[in-house]
Amino acid sequence: MKTFALALLTGIVLAGTAAAADSPQFRGPHRDGIFPETGLLKEWPLEGPPVAWVADGIGAGYASVSVVGGAIYVPGMLEDQQGILFVLDLAGNIQGRYPYGPETLTKQAPGARSTPTIDGDRLYLVSGLGVITCFQLPGCAILWQVDMINRFNGAMIEWAIAESPLIDGENLICTPGGPDASVAALNKMTGETVWTSKGWSEPSAYCSPDVFEVGGRRIIVTMTAKSVVAVDAATGAFLWSHPHETDYDIHAVTPVLHGRMLYYTGGYGSGGGMLLLSEDGSSITPQWANKNLDCQHHGVVLADGYIYGTAHKNRSLMCLELATGKLVW
Repeated sequence: MKTFALALLTGIVLAGTAAAADSPQFRGPHRDGIFPETGLLKEWPLEGPPVAWVADGIGAGYASVSVVGGAIYVPGMLEDQQGILFVLDLAGNIQGRYPYGPETLTKQAPGARSTPTIDGDRLYLVSGLGVITCFQLPGCAILWQVDMINRFNGAMIEWAIAESPLIDGENLICTPGGPDASVAALNKMTGETVWTSKGWSEPSAYCSPDVFEVGGRRIIVTMTAKSVVAVDAATGAFLWSHPHETDYDIHAVTPVLHGRMLYYTGGYGSGGGMLLLSEDGSSITPQWANKNLDCQHHGVVLADGYIYGTAHKNRSLMCLELATGKLVW
């Protein structure tokens, strides 16, 4: 699974003529699924792009890779349940293996699932068991670890923690799903608690949070078990929530924002909708909702006023108009 993902990614990138840019976190440089590459294939061959290399021996898991400074970082789980941060060069050769503790053995989806987040000379990841690890780069020494489930009295969700940490200024944002601590901020240098989302106590739901600036206010937006939710990025103060339920409480798609239009979605036929944020992001007005695009995992891409993603129920690629929800194709 991991081998296929690495081979596919590399084939796509190296099919073009341009050198790859850094991608230091989940879903690319800006956490939105948009990558600034040039020289890519204009048409996709029926047999797919050529495979440049294949990396083997990096264990079980579902994490995507981060690429910074000519190095590829990806976690995996070996047979002894040990989580390992692997470092590869751009030719796919393993340059280092750095253990960070046990990973999850869930029956349906064992292994690592957090894409590393790289910020300066530090790398952060979350194990499926909810332990956040901060590594020092380039040597990958562990500087601190925090068990967010224990610290914030969160509940372990059915398929284990599957979020990728967000760095916002001096804070690391995570989703422990505890009482008055659905969302929490840690000092990225020390791991100490900065704030928790007092007033919001819904369990975690596999979603990686993002941060947006609206009218001068920075807000953290994510999806918890049954809701889209926003808190103030500076204080963690609860701002608003909007109900959205899916089977098994799976919300693994990070909401995306264009101007003040926020799009969210979930799988199992639940679909998604658009919320119009107030001038300062402190409140919302629902604009539309439909079940056309019920993306379950991996996320959607917002470009030029259109939403692109794959539907869970009918297994097709879709395009929606963001302002209206109209199904374009």
